[in-house]
Parts: sequence; C-alpha cells; structure tokens
Amino acid sequence: MTNTETNRIENKEQLNDDFEQEVIAFLNYREGGAIYIGIKKDGQVVGVNDIDQTQLQIKDRIKNNIQPSTLGLFDVIVETINNKEVIKVVISSGTEKPYYLRKKGRTPEGCYIRVGISKERMTERMIDDMYAKRIKNTLKEIDSPRQKLTFNQLKIYYEEDNLNLNDNFLHNLDLMTSEGKYNYNAFLLADENNVSIKLVKYLGKNKLDLLENLEFGNCCLITATKNILERLKVENTVYAKIEYFGRKEQEMIDTKALKEAVINAIVHNDYSYGNTPIIELYSDRIEITSAGGLPQELSQEEFLEGVTAPRNKELIRVFKDVDLIENIGSGVLRILDAYDKSCFKFMEHFLRVSFKYKENPFEYETDDKINDKINDKINDKERQILNILMKKSNYTIPEISKTTKISTATISRCLKQLQDKKIIERVGSNKSGYWKIL
Repeated sequence: MTNTETNRIENKEQLNDDFEQEVIAFLNYREGGAIYIGIKKDGQVVGVNDIDQTQLQIKDRIKNNIQPSTLGLFDVIVETINNKEVIKVVISSGTEKPYYLRKKGRTPEGCYIRVGISKERMTERMIDDMYAKRIKNTLKEIDSPRQKLTFNQLKIYYEEDNLNLNDNFLHNLDLMTSEGKYNYNAFLLADENNVSIKLVKYLGKNKLDLLENLEFGNCCLITATKNILERLKVENTVYAKIEYFGRKEQEMIDTKALKEAVINAIVHNDYSYGNTPIIELYSDRIEITSAGGLPQELSQEEFLEGVTAPRNKELIRVFKDVDLIENIGSGVLRILDAYDKSCFKFMEHFLRVSFKYKENPFEYETDDKINDKINDKINDKERQILNILMKKSNYTIPEISKTTKISTATISRCLKQLQDKKIIERVGSNKSGYWKIL
C-alpha cells in the first residue's frame, strides 16, 4: 500500500476540526471515499494512540454534526499498516444530497464536495442543483401499508448482539416518516408484513421443469434473510475426499460470495414499486436478481470497483447492527474474490448475479469388494436412486422421480429399503435435510 491520497482517499494525521467537512465532501461526491486517521499527508503512517476513544468520537461527530441522517452511509474500521493501528472511515455517496454541517445549514459555508484530492465549498448554484435532483422517493418517506406494527423479532436480534433498543428506537433507526408515521423500512422489519422473497428451483438449465416454488417472508426481513441463507446451505453441495494428509473439500458455490450476493440483493432492492428479489436454482447455476438496476447513478465500472451508493441506507444500518453485513462496501469485492466480473448482469431495471456450479474435482478410487457387496444387496431401481444421491444428496423424492421416471411411491419404498440395509441415512428434516451415503 502506498498510502497516497487520491480523489477517493483522504489522509489525516489525527482527528481534527475539519473532519466533518471531509466526510461531507465524500457524502456529496458521486463515488464516496475513505478517510484514514493516523496517516500524514505524505503517506507516512504514524498510527492512532487511543483507538477506541477515537472511534467513538468519529461516530458521534458524524451522527450529530452532519445532516441529513448519515446512518447506514459510513463505517469505521481499524486497520494495521506498517505495524501501526490506523482508523479507516469508509463513506458512501449519500442518497439525500446535499449533506451539510448542522450548525451552518444548507449554505456554501456548510456544504462541501470532493474535487481531486481536496474538499471544496459548494456554490449556491451547486447546492440548488443537487437538492433539485435529490431522490425523494426513499423508503424512509414512504408510508407503511399498515400502521399497526410490532417489532419483537427485531428486538431479539439486537439483544442477541448485546444491543438494546430503547423506547426511542423507531426514530433512532429511521423507521418513522417526517410526519410521524411508520415508514416502509418499518414495514419490512416488522413481525408481520406481506413482503416475501421467492426461491425457485428447476430440474434443468431452463425454466421448463419446475421442481419447487418457495416463498420466504411475511415476517421481519432479517428473519426471511436468515431462513433463505439456511436453505441455500442445504442446496450448496460440498464435495469431499479423505486422503492421507486429511480431508479435502470443494464447495459447489463459494459460501462467502453466495451470502454477499443474497444480502446485497435484499438490502439494495428497490421495494418502492412492490418488487422483491428472486433466487433461482438451475441444474448448472444459481441466479439472484434484485429490482432497481445499479444503485443511483453508478457506472458499471464504479460498481465493480466497490464504489457504493446505498439505495436503502436504513436497512443497511440495521443489517450491519445484527452482523449480517461486515463492512459497508465490501460485498461486491468479496464476490469478485471468488468469481470474475461476468457473473454480474446489468439491466435497466434489474441487477442479476449468476454463479456457475463448480464440478466435483476429486477422483475417487473404487473398492471392488465394497461395490460387490452393495450390488448384492440392492436391485436396479435402488441402484439408480443411489447413483443420483451420490451426485446430489439433497434431491427430493419428486426430483428423483422426474430424473429416473420412477413413481414417487416406488422411490419412497426404495429409500426405506436402502435405509434398512444401512446404505443410506436421512440427515435433517424431510424439507431441508439430505441423504448421507454410509
């Protein structure tokens, strides 16, 4: 790392008086940016002495001294550079521009923007133009379809992370409109709603043969997200082989990339027109599609470089609070660690991520004696079913039936016989479990 300042990186030796101005400049800049505390202008790393106290000061100053609300638009991270601890403040491009110093108001003395490697005061014309383009149709200002809402699930998730929601949490989490009504964010996070995310499974590489059509939702969006991630764990086959030096494994889909793609689709989805994400499983790939296209006015190149402009910053803040999001702006880069840029498909009104399944990389040695013993025990239909389960252990009875053209009743009977012969066993529930080959 060269520690050089750029249009998206600002270095500060220490937390000083103009810190908020630098934050505002990045909030108003279309690409956002990062501020390093503990690095001099020339790139020399000096570190931060009181890391914890400085982090608290940074969070308080951004939250209390800048308007509109910055919740969900920044992240404070500790990094070690040249064996010294520094603080990195990641700032996303805001959705309610222009941002300004609370005590100066929406004036040239309070509004700043990033120009090259420095901040500049905005002119009145720039402020007026930016305000005119502000996105007003945010979830924060859309009334919830229901005004009788409860948030017991949300409170439990916060308590699990040792965070308590006080009596003012509705305002602290921006779950109320400016008129004092529950907004659409509140609706999505409430115990009951009518929002659901589809998970559809097909037998082949197209949509001709539908196997399953599931919906996760009508509850707190965090609960729906966790349920989807658990279901996808079952779908994600892990190839394994025991060798002399230990066990080797290969996932069909990279777990980290899959989690990031699902969560990104959920928190960045454009819910304002009633659209929800959809997850589609094919025989050779998984596709995750969210509504709204690219966030804000980002170019494809900026998006793939990890530039962020959150569409639903209030949702992002909550998902980060409950540890479903690690660091703001890291999702796309985590996906690109495992897959190339071609996995993203950009459309005018939708964004799709597609992961091709990885094939089993292992070659297994056959044991003729074991095979002979198994062959002596099973009939042709049982052998067909066993061969399928060795390739796809979570296949359901209807899926096996479609593949083998054997009736579901016969498959049920054969599975029971294979269990009785101690060749297979069922792990988990009938709905989300899998078959283990003994």
